[in-house]
Amino acid sequence: MRIFVAAVGTETDSFSPIPTGLQSFRDYLWFEPGTHPAEARFFTGPLVAARERAHAEDHTLIEGLQAFAAPAGVTSAAAWRELRGRVLAELEAALPLDIVLLSLHGAMIAEGCEDCEGDLLQAIRGRVGPPVVIGAELDPHCHLTRRMVEAADLLVLYKEYPHTDTLERARELVDLALRTARGEIRPVTAVAECRMIALFHTPREPVRGFVDRMKALEGRDGILSVSLAHGFPWGDVPDLGAKVLVVADADRDRARLLAERLAREVRAMRGNTTEPTLGLDEGLDRALAAPRGPVVLADTADNAGGGAPSDSTFVLARLLERRVERACLGPLWDPVAVRFCHLAGPGARLSLRIGGKVGPISGPPLDVEAEVLSVAEGARQRFGPGWTQLGDVAAIRVGGVEILLNATRTQAFDPALFTDHGIDLAHKKLVVVKSMQHFHAGFAPIAAEILWVNGPGALSQDFARLPYRRVRRPIWPLDPPELAFADTIGDPLR
Repeated sequence: MRIFVAAVGTETDSFSPIPTGLQSFRDYLWFEPGTHPAEARFFTGPLVAARERAHAEDHTLIEGLQAFAAPAGVTSAAAWRELRGRVLAELEAALPLDIVLLSLHGAMIAEGCEDCEGDLLQAIRGRVGPPVVIGAELDPHCHLTRRMVEAADLLVLYKEYPHTDTLERARELVDLALRTARGEIRPVTAVAECRMIALFHTPREPVRGFVDRMKALEGRDGILSVSLAHGFPWGDVPDLGAKVLVVADADRDRARLLAERLAREVRAMRGNTTEPTLGLDEGLDRALAAPRGPVVLADTADNAGGGAPSDSTFVLARLLERRVERACLGPLWDPVAVRFCHLAGPGARLSLRIGGKVGPISGPPLDVEAEVLSVAEGARQRFGPGWTQLGDVAAIRVGGVEILLNATRTQAFDPALFTDHGIDLAHKKLVVVKSMQHFHAGFAPIAAEILWVNGPGALSQDFARLPYRRVRRPIWPLDPPELAFADTIGDPLR
């Protein structure tokens, strides 16, 4: 088999003031063809999984560009033209092919193109024709569009949030694509809309049980793959909303009936799919009253993984105002402050203005007297099977709070974010992470308790108050259930 594999994408927050340009991809994840290391990176599972099978079964693997940008605002038209053109040129140079495999996100919006993944898949289909198998791995926070589903033979979404199963799902995608190319299966897809805007935390019930049921259905009665597309609530596009995707072997009616049944189950979970969130002071009061630590407090509104700046000062300001001791916070994105700390060096004491750089959604910058604890260049943290970049970092102490400053905007994934830079979590009462859910896999084993705070910041979870302009209505919670769910659940591909 001749197999081509590429990766391109980002998660677009329509309300983020941070632009996404070509350099955003180069700064976050960029591997030219043939330069990707042996171990997986987040978003490059299909490449690693395809390498495994190509080596074991003597397939010819042609590696294309692997490029992803950190979640932020709309991608520039020039960046999208460059990325799209690169992938298509590499694809055409690789022809003829039996299989095309892609790592995409599913919620990428560019200037002039609100469905980048559908646009790319459709262009690929036009170049390779119907006989070639096209498969893509998607983030569950995708906008599952008609163009995506019609252009691809196989779409497989991560099942877990936090996304700890990216490589597992990539291996599933590669296996299904090879079986399809050999004529062993004939995948057909059905999609059922839930008409909901929501977040789905998979470690908690009832979502945990739903994910387990999806897994149990696969490989039985002709069902090849089952996925829940959560949707990305901060992407203002017509296709926003949760959907169930089922891939069956040659039996679309079977796929449709299962998708519709599962979509009804999703609707029944509404309002109970995430951990409860607290106000800022309510969360701090509860954390500080806890009998033991560390209590991990998630600053969900400043989650860089959803496009927030990660430089907000609201939580830090309250920690300092309340003179909280034995606390740490991170990552706080401030390349300028990081540079100053590197110039001063460990042990230095200096005046710093930190945070609050992007605008009012980040709060005012804080002028502090800081002690530099440590500095490092090119730091990273583990997430799932691979690593993500922190860039240059500096650990500082301000009063009773130790802060991890970083130069490459990202969210908190792993305790090494702190411990690799001399911040000891074992003796902390409070650990504040700028993340919404991805921190959970790494921090849950060390936490005495985990609390979610929905304070001020860029990523409000009050979806009914977001200034949507493009979302197709009715949809819950923008509209009452009796309106949002009045239509019959159905497969938009029928």
